[in-house]
This record gives sequence, C-alpha cells and structure tokens, in this order.
Amino acid sequence: MADEQQQQDKTEQPTPKRIEDARKKGDVPRSRELTMAGVMLSGASTLLILAEPIGQRLTNAFASGLVVERSQLYDPNSIALTFGEVAVESMLAFAPFALVLIGAVFLGASLIGGWSFSMKAVAFKVERINPAKGIKKVFSANSLNELVKAIAKFGLVGVIAVIWLWWSVEDLLSLGSQPVGIAIGQSLKICGVSLLIVSSGLILIAAADVPFQLWNYKKKLRMTRREVKDELKDTEGRPEVKSRIRALQQQIATRRMMEDLPTADVVVTNPTHFAVALKYDEKSMGAPRVIAKGKDLVAQRIRELATNHSIPLFSAPPLARALFRTTDIGQEIPGKLYTAVAQVLAYIFQLNSAFSPGRKQPVRPTFSAEDFDPISP
Repeated sequence: MADEQQQQDKTEQPTPKRIEDARKKGDVPRSRELTMAGVMLSGASTLLILAEPIGQRLTNAFASGLVVERSQLYDPNSIALTFGEVAVESMLAFAPFALVLIGAVFLGASLIGGWSFSMKAVAFKVERINPAKGIKKVFSANSLNELVKAIAKFGLVGVIAVIWLWWSVEDLLSLGSQPVGIAIGQSLKICGVSLLIVSSGLILIAAADVPFQLWNYKKKLRMTRREVKDELKDTEGRPEVKSRIRALQQQIATRRMMEDLPTADVVVTNPTHFAVALKYDEKSMGAPRVIAKGKDLVAQRIRELATNHSIPLFSAPPLARALFRTTDIGQEIPGKLYTAVAQVLAYIFQLNSAFSPGRKQPVRPTFSAEDFDPISP
C-alpha cells in the first residue's frame, strides 16, 4: 500500500541527471521484441543471400566425408578425424551467418537504449533472491504485458507459419526429386524465405512494444517534487552554501578592487551613497575605465582610501549614479558618458597644475539629472 502511494506521488518527469544515474547502473530502456525482430530479419536476409555458397560448401563437405579409402578402414581414428573435418567445414560454412546474427543482437539491443555497460547491473543483490519480490514480479503489470506479448507472438507467428507452409508445400515436396547439391541450396532458400515471412509478423509486435517500453521506462524513473527539489539543491548547491560562496567572491573582488584603487585618477562621488573610481591612460586605453565602485559602506571605504592616497574626490551625484549603474569594474565607460567624464578628468588635470605660476583656477563642471536621464534609471 505504501509503495502504491509513493508511486502515485511520483508525478514529475525524470530529470536528465536521474536518467544519467540510471544509465550508469545499467538501467536503460530495452525491447526484446525489437531485438528478436532484428535478429530474425537479419538472419533471414543473410540466409537468402548466402544460400548457394553455403549449400555448395556443405555439399562438398558431406561428399568428402562419405568417401572412405581402403586404408582408412584399418585405422580406428579415421572416422573421428573425418567427422571432425566435416564438422569444421560445416561450421565455417555457417560462420558468416553466425557473425551477422551476433552483430544483429548487439545492434538491435542498442537501438532504443544505446550502448551501456555497467558492473552494477550484474552485481549480486540480496533482494534478487527474495521470494516475496519474486512473486510480486510474477503478478506485476510488466509480467502481464510479457504474457500478452508471448501469446500474441505465438498466435501471430503460428498463423503466418501455417499459411506459408500450406502455400509452399509443393516446393518442399519437390526437394526429394532434386540432386543433393541443388536440394541443399534450394532448401536453404526456402528456409530463408520462410524465416523472412514468419519473422515479418514480429515487426508488428515490436512496433507496439517499443513505445510501451519507453513509456514504462520513463514511468519507472518518475520523481516526486521533493526529489526534484533535492536534486536541484545537490546540483546547484544549497542556498546557504551558495550564499557563503557569493560572500567570499564578493570579499575577494572587493579586496582586489581596493588594491587597484591607488592608481585611480579621480573618484566620482554621490557624495555619500555612491563612489566610482576612474582611471585613464591614453596609451593603453581607448576610454576611461572604472577600476572600483561601491555604495554605502563600500563607497565610504573607497573615499577613505582615495583621501589617504591623495586621489581627488569629485562630487557629482547624477554622474556617480550613472557610472555605478551602467559600468562594471574593469569596463570602459559607455559612449554616452564620454563628454561628462572628459570634463571631469580635464578639470582634475587642470586643477593639479593650477598652482603653477600664471595658471588660472579651472571652472568646475556641473551636471544635472536631466543630462543622464536616458542612461540612469
């Protein structure tokens, strides 16, 4: 009862990770009907193509095996040797046919589930010898499905076989009046055609079994919402761990930012809420670049370091907000801010040289919020 309730709770489709984990355990969708149909059709086709060469080789083997020299009559080992040669020649005659069947088995098994090899699938498990679970499997929906398929295969293949044998009874009876070599090759052709026609009925069963196996496989791997959430946490990290990682990353970025701050040319401030440090080198930069920025406590720390390193502070709230919101650390300022930043840098450079003899005090540029409306929200 608990298992039924748990199965009803599994309403979510399996995630790619769950499918991959099942695959690592050797649990992949398989259709025995598809494999059987592929093997039968491949064997029938190969038998039709190789009927004459196989028949000729078998005829030669049997003919040589029935010839006994006079000297061999007194050798007790001659019969065993002759039998061994005929057996080897017969196996070599059917070797291509056997190789095709083996290849068809592996190819047919991988058509819907792909290649999968896992030692976990063959590992010993106690529950596999549990009688209770064995009885449960006998009366499960899957066992009922296998029973229905077996009855359908038997009925369909049996009907097709009876109809074909009734249709080809004259060809079968005519084999007795043909030479041995021709009769062997002709019998192989009849077997190939019979196998091809009879096994064609398996195509219908495989066509119905493949969708069922895929549906049943997905149903077996379904998950509860709780399992999906737990897997998402395990995959992407739990919230508290992710929060801690982000905090560490922020600390490292802030430390690196503060180390670069002494190289700034100017710090544009709000003056209390935002601070953005700019640097411009006309030899290596196409435009001024933001090397540090922050708000509130970080902005206060930037202003303190700027003061300690004699970096000019320029109070321009609209410009500071626009720079903070549009430019990341290490990026060049956007084109819409070129003019405003150029005025600030020019003012700072002029201010630094204003104390030279004959120099006038530069005019401080002013900005309004309307100057940056298209940029800052």
